[in-house]
Amino acid sequence: MARPPLVISVQSQVVHGHVGNSAALFPMQAAGLEIAAIPTVIFSNTPDYPTLRGAPVPPDLFADLLLGAEERGLPQRAAYLMSGYTGSVEVARLLADFVARCKQANPALIYICDPVMGDHAPGLYVPEEIAGVMRDGLLPLADIATPNSFELGHLTGQPIVTLEDLRQAGAALNLASGARLIATGCELQDTRKGLLETVILGPDGLSRHPTPHIPVALPGTGDLFAGLVVAGLGKGRSLPDAVELAQELTGRALDHARHLGAREVVLFEPGFRRALLEL
Repeated sequence: MARPPLVISVQSQVVHGHVGNSAALFPMQAAGLEIAAIPTVIFSNTPDYPTLRGAPVPPDLFADLLLGAEERGLPQRAAYLMSGYTGSVEVARLLADFVARCKQANPALIYICDPVMGDHAPGLYVPEEIAGVMRDGLLPLADIATPNSFELGHLTGQPIVTLEDLRQAGAALNLASGARLIATGCELQDTRKGLLETVILGPDGLSRHPTPHIPVALPGTGDLFAGLVVAGLGKGRSLPDAVELAQELTGRALDHARHLGAREVVLFEPGFRRALLEL
């Protein structure tokens, strides 16, 4: 029996709630993928609570974990490598070097970069130096990038208001040749009221994917979405189909959290879990 696709996922980890790997791992595993998780930070919770415990993973420990992954031959076996939030400039630089080594060791590896840096309401929540490493070190290596519209605007200096703005921002993002951009959370001039859009731009052109705008803003939404996109791709779906799946299931998780009054996305709604098992 063939082993399922392996995903190396380098993101944050929290004790309470669902952000980073704590949001992305479950849907990928439930869909039947094999996961190797590497933390960039280990926190008790997200920073929007009154207290925050834990710390970014020290650079020497992070480098040691990356070395261990390489010693086990994970880059050569992996089908996907994804990255999200990084807690320090040093870790971001180590991650960029790791991604470059992985792609050299395995040219078929697909790297998904979620440049987790901020959103419209909080603004930028990482140091500008980390944003610079995202822009100049990680995104040029990406085969798929999943910034939200705030992050895309910040990275390119291009306000995202129209489809032409998206095209110009995509061209300015310095992605690798043939890479595909998934711009999430877009509310454009011609977006229908009550909807948000995910827009895919790539060598095959542009496609728009509207979804109902659920009036909640919860930590981990983008991390969950990116994990669901990889789950769909790992189960053989095309990128547009994987995006549609991710939107539908992220919406279910958000809506369930809204009804519960939860402060985090929740992953235990029965229909959400059933859809993953049936992929």
